[in-house]
Amino acid sequence: MKKSVIILSIALTSLAGQVKAQFVTIDPANIATSIANTASEIIQTSATVSNVITNWKEVQKVYNQAKDYYDALKAVHNLVRDAKKVRDAILLTGEIGDIYVNSFQKMLSDTNYSFEELSAISSGYTFLLLEGANMLQEIREVVNVNGLSMTDAERMTIVNTVYDKLLRHRNLVQYYTRKHIQVSYVRASRSNDTAKFFELYGNSEEKYW
Repeated sequence: MKKSVIILSIALTSLAGQVKAQFVTIDPANIATSIANTASEIIQTSATVSNVITNWKEVQKVYNQAKDYYDALKAVHNLVRDAKKVRDAILLTGEIGDIYVNSFQKMLSDTNYSFEELSAISSGYTFLLLEGANMLQEIREVVNVNGLSMTDAERMTIVNTVYDKLLRHRNLVQYYTRKHIQVSYVRASRSNDTAKFFELYGNSEEKYW
């Protein structure tokens, strides 16, 4: 039992000893929160889309730091099943951040949206990102709980439950993204300007939305 608990703890603290030392102190829940808060601050303090684009480099900086962490985490394969499930839950949170940063960055260059619409879309992403971080926090609390108060089986039941919730949440973020990009497509079609749309988001074969 104690061995499994230790393995889970290691997994949640960047899989210490298996991932490079610089990632050990990173809290994956805080990564999502940092991206969301940085983006929210930029939107709230910017008066135009041009201002947001100029300041978006700050979000990109946080995202790039997080990407290094997630890439290192993906490279770890020699894990027992329980630790792998924790890692995969963390990576789902990373996917949510990836969808937000990359998709919204494209939307900032899309003239089919107004500044007010982009602000609203960003607020929705922020909410979804913070929800994902809160779900991940549930795993941290379970893994770090005193070993005498919860069995390994009870811990893994909660880990599996949170993983399933994060998987559905990731799918929700994908749906949220597709719906907003489809609005742009409709507007581009009405103005007979789909060429720019496909250049930005990809054609019918390449599209991720």
